[in-house]
Amino acid sequence: MKRFEETFVSMTEETANACVACGDCFKACPITDDAGLTDLDGEVVTKGILDLIIDGAGPDAAERWANACVLSGDCISACDYGVNPRLLLSMARISGAQEANTLKDRRGAGIQAFKTLGRDVRVMSRLQLNDTDLLRLGSTAIPRAENAPPPEVIFYTGCNVLKTPHIALLCLDILDLLNVDYVVQGGPSHCCGILQMRTGDVEAAGRMGSATLDKFAATGASEVLTWCPSCFVNFREAVIPTYERATGGTAPDMTPFVLYLRDRIEDLRPHLVHRAPMKVALHGHRGVKGVPEAARQLLAATPGVEVIDLGMPDPGLMSNSFRALPDFRRDLHARELEAASEAGVDALAAVYHADHRELCAHERDWPFMIVNVLDIFAAGLGLQRDDVYKQLKVKQDVDIILEDCEKQIEQHRISKDEARSVLEDALYGDQPLPLGRADSKVG
Repeated sequence: MKRFEETFVSMTEETANACVACGDCFKACPITDDAGLTDLDGEVVTKGILDLIIDGAGPDAAERWANACVLSGDCISACDYGVNPRLLLSMARISGAQEANTLKDRRGAGIQAFKTLGRDVRVMSRLQLNDTDLLRLGSTAIPRAENAPPPEVIFYTGCNVLKTPHIALLCLDILDLLNVDYVVQGGPSHCCGILQMRTGDVEAAGRMGSATLDKFAATGASEVLTWCPSCFVNFREAVIPTYERATGGTAPDMTPFVLYLRDRIEDLRPHLVHRAPMKVALHGHRGVKGVPEAARQLLAATPGVEVIDLGMPDPGLMSNSFRALPDFRRDLHARELEAASEAGVDALAAVYHADHRELCAHERDWPFMIVNVLDIFAAGLGLQRDDVYKQLKVKQDVDIILEDCEKQIEQHRISKDEARSVLEDALYGDQPLPLGRADSKVG
């Protein structure tokens, strides 16, 4: 979609020109100390970000800051000039990728990342779900009656939550309890384009993201409930503004699902009658404004739950936003597990799927459960889904898992070699902090 790319370039220039390089966003960044950027001049660094965007090259400090961004969003409220510095850093990374790689290489990298994502989502979901639930989470799930009115909302899964599908199914169970008329869209066929955006292939990213927005519009729904924070930020900050300017169209509103539940809490309160007596600590990230607070409200509304504050920092969008800071991520997880143990909690609850994948297997070694926030909130509503992903990952043995999943492998005609490869990535690739309490000690 060439028009998308041209519009994105134009908007990039406008955004860069609106920035005065005052450095306030750099000063507000919660990650500069851990990224080794403490002693740098904020004005110099932000001026370097503009150089990266406009020229594709800039000082090393600016590149380091752009690549270290964990998407906390603190910089946005720090700007007095109406600029979104988080988007500027994304633009700087895109520009750098374009300068360093040919279009052929960028496109190839995006295609390979997309293929890998599609394979992982397909295999991991089929190792856990029956045909009925697969159909329910599919983008072509249940046909609507002819001449039916538009659905109230779209539930947009994104892609990676389908690796931990019980979370997505709990979302649908709660919507059913609310008697909401919804359709499900998501998976690789409804990509937001973030993988292509990261490689610097803006044209392909625009084509994918715009196609998904067109599919949203075709339903007639006025609101999209999103689960994945990466999709939410990519759509809201890059894809939708570009799409609307390029096409003159209007994209439907997007609401993070946890915020939607908070807003419907009074409608759900009559159903919150099932006690779940436990002390729960929240593993949160503040990259989407209001989500950690809303998650605490949901937990506090669950009968019997006492919410414990561990006093841990909550920077970033999700744990996997710390790709450039692996030591920081490991240390943060280790300190949180120790703090949860010392506080005597019964459960450590994450909001997002990526955090759940990285943390859940530690349940094997600690005296508390590691769950998703919806596991607890849904229990208060009398709803429950088996966390098969955690059951598989705790085993930490691919051969045992393949044997246990033999029925699903045969039923869904999955190659055992393919299943082995995907499981190895799931067991070890999504495990930044090694299992075992001795390895988890901070020191």
